[in-house]
Amino acid sequence: MRSNGVRALLMGGQACVFYGAAEFSRDTDLAVLADDLNLERLAKALAELEATAIAVPPFLADYLHRGHAVHFRCMHPEAYRMRVDVMSTMRGVAPFPQLWKRRTQIELPGGSLCDLLSLPDLVQAKKTQRDKDWPMIRRLVEAHYFENQQAPNPSQVRFWFRELRTPELLTELGLRFPSLRLRASTARPLLNLIPDPARLEQALVEEEMHERRRDRDYWLPLKSELERLRHAD
Repeated sequence: MRSNGVRALLMGGQACVFYGAAEFSRDTDLAVLADDLNLERLAKALAELEATAIAVPPFLADYLHRGHAVHFRCMHPEAYRMRVDVMSTMRGVAPFPQLWKRRTQIELPGGSLCDLLSLPDLVQAKKTQRDKDWPMIRRLVEAHYFENQQAPNPSQVRFWFRELRTPELLTELGLRFPSLRLRASTARPLLNLIPDPARLEQALVEEEMHERRRDRDYWLPLKSELERLRHAD
């Protein structure tokens, strides 16, 4: 992707590994800019990977703009049978230009660079109806908390108040930064339950269920469209 100048951000399970929340993944998930030039570059990169689309929808900008993922299988010997999934629009996630502006860039062994969704954007993208995503959100935010808890900046504290899913850590954070907790509670009322771990735990479950329902509602028309495409084939 980088050698072809593709604006693409690693997300999904492989991005989680870089943020300290290990997850086994057979796929490479990418957020991409779905304009004509970038999709031309993406098509060239996929051709070099000997990748072909393996399911509906077809590789067209309209489907990416509407929130679909397009799925590919690579046949190049150095990426044999690796699946690549690309998306451009995701529920609750900022438009790609904003994602690109606040991306995380890491250097891999050998000196090559990799662009990732920022941690807050990755967490937001993980708020789906899938069972496996919610434990991953918890691990991602916990890993960031434990790495930075000794001397956090206000932005990090605000992120933890928005996204921590561990009652004990939320309570610890709320007692440590009461004024920031009060401000954050406007957007996340369950913070007002600190320090009541039992009620906080229940509120976190309800928050998760609410997000799962929103994701199911979001995907209903998209799934109907995929069914129509499958039957048309």
